[in-house]
Amino acid sequence: MDPYDVILYPLMTESASLMVEKENKLVFIVNLKATKLDIKLAVEELYEVEVEKVTITITPNGEKKAFVKLSPKYKAADVAIKLGIL
Repeated sequence: MDPYDVILYPLMTESASLMVEKENKLVFIVNLKATKLDIKLAVEELYEVEVEKVTITITPNGEKKAFVKLSPKYKAADVAIKLGIL
């Protein structure tokens, strides 16, 4: 799956910004057909970081939300600033 088809857009809510700062996590809305591995590989390729863990959930709106924890040597805040969401 193409990385641009996997990651639809980053999500920045109040709780997501707290995750960026405290847990080194980024939140994305992703393709419903994307697996955890697809999401991990897409984030690593698009943002040039290492992903430690991916957790996914389906929102009540029917969207798939991915919580991506970065490895400790990368800062989620730096990626969020590059994306223009922080």
